[in-house]
Amino acid sequence: MNRVVLVGRLTRDPELRYTPAGVAVANFTVAVNRPYRNEQGEQEADFINCVVWRKPAENLANYMKKGNLIGIEGRIQTRSYEGKDGKTVYVTEVVAENIQFLESKKSGQQPKQQQRINNMNKNLQQNAQEIDVEESDLPF
Repeated sequence: MNRVVLVGRLTRDPELRYTPAGVAVANFTVAVNRPYRNEQGEQEADFINCVVWRKPAENLANYMKKGNLIGIEGRIQTRSYEGKDGKTVYVTEVVAENIQFLESKKSGQQPKQQQRINNMNKNLQQNAQEIDVEESDLPF
């Protein structure tokens, strides 16, 4: 069984390319926090190289940027190629089969529902009137 599930932040903008046959492929790296802190109390992370193909690759490149939180489901794959110096280079990466966008497109932008709630709260605060109540009038 070869299954991987990750939740982390993009360390850079996804790099979208196309194969000679016109198939989209995006490479990206995800920083995934470890479940514990080091001796100095700092949160450590692993930086995991990933690749995604076809339409999900285009969607990732078009809608997600460095720092966005994403969820990935896929598998680990190893491959090798000959480097410029003639030596064999070995690569281990996660091939993403499913990617979930866990934040909105613009990192500073809030989802519409949260924006509506914030606007309602502001309106309530602006329209609120101070009420003078005696402590003896309270039922508790």
